Amino acid sequence: MQLMQYEITLPADYDMGIIRHRVATRGSRTDDFPGLGVKAYLMRERGRHGSPVNEYAPFYLWAELSGMNEFLFGPGFNGIRTDFGRPTVASWNGIAFCDGPASASVPMAASRTLECIDPSQSLQDLVSRLVDETAFAANRPGVHCTATGIDPSTWQLVRLTLWTDHVPDGIPGEHYTVLHVSQPRRGDLPQPRPGRQ
Repeated sequence: MQLMQYEITLPADYDMGIIRHRVATRGSRTDDFPGLGVKAYLMRERGRHGSPVNEYAPFYLWAELSGMNEFLFGPGFNGIRTDFGRPTVASWNGIAFCDGPASASVPMAASRTLECIDPSQSLQDLVSRLVDETAFAANRPGVHCTATGIDPSTWQLVRLTLWTDHVPDGIPGEHYTVLHVSQPRRGDLPQPRPGRQ
């Protein structure tokens, strides 16, 4: 599993209805995209939920790297380049993915945290802890799914959670509105083995 996100920061006076219309008319194009586990079309609006910016920031969970490559080097990502310029793409090696108790519902919100990894920390211990933490976090009410990944080029970890209603109070990180979710191969994303709780 590979996690991927690009963030397109937009002007403070940008009409975010343009992004809503873009996703409403184009989002279904990834509903059967090869190799895609989950794509959450994420958006932040300046002044809402503590966001200082307007931002379009889709987040991907790839079941197969070939699908990610097909998207990045094909017409899908070219549409982003044509409309917004070519953004930097962040990616993380997938550590854990878990469905939540609301996995059958449509997610409406998302939270994402980024964290630098202490260079003195054992990566083996960290990965084991992250698998357990992801499984534990997935049990919270309102969770559609949650995923964790590590970028070995920056030693940064990411946690993404999709929520069916709103992000609960006290959840750290960036909070997003979910405009659409494509999940053609969600069932192929690796979940922790039974007993790893």
